[in-house]
Amino acid sequence: MNLEKIRKKLSGGFQPFVIRTSDGREFEVPHPEFIAIGKYEVAVVDKEGDIDLLDPLHIVSIKSLVGRNGSRNTPSSSI
Repeated sequence: MNLEKIRKKLSGGFQPFVIRTSDGREFEVPHPEFIAIGKYEVAVVDKEGDIDLLDPLHIVSIKSLVGRNGSRNTPSSSI
């Protein structure tokens, strides 16, 4: 995935989202402080404080956790 698309989700009016990888895992980003975007990797911090390093080539989608009506969507599986 293009890292600029992820950076765009972080700027101006942040809304929580989920990153899905090519192996089907999902990583919730509830706040901008839970993600760092480097030149070659994306770091996502989970609720326990563990850091997952993701290769952008394996990021297949990003999905908003806030629905059109303002309600919170839940990811199909949380890691």
